[in-house]
Amino acid sequence: MNELMEPIAVRRAKGVRKSAAPFPSDPDVESSRLIFSRPRYHCEEQSDTLTLVVRLPGADPAGVDLEVNAPDLTITATRGQSKQPSGVGEAVRDYQLRLRLGYSLVYKALQAELHGATLTVTIPKKTAESPG
Repeated sequence: MNELMEPIAVRRAKGVRKSAAPFPSDPDVESSRLIFSRPRYHCEEQSDTLTLVVRLPGADPAGVDLEVNAPDLTITATRGQSKQPSGVGEAVRDYQLRLRLGYSLVYKALQAELHGATLTVTIPKKTAESPG
């Protein structure tokens, strides 16, 4: 029976992938990854576009950053000055949302608007005529 199990274990071991980036051993680096709060969002898919609506209450408009690394979109937003008492302020975190949206979108034509606490991101879908 062990003879039959050996080839299966070897096949599984070959399929294991390791991350290209090493895991940080510095606690300060690791804790910096945990300072974000994930905002609420929803996607609306139309025939020619994908619209992403993200709620960012308290976000500083100058601190909203969108990073595209197709097929991924990362939205990071810093909060403005908190009006909460100092003991409660530690619970207030900046926002970060990472989404895998796929390759069927034209990321170069992405448009984003922030109105109050709502960020609206519109990305056209690729068509037969659209480049790359």
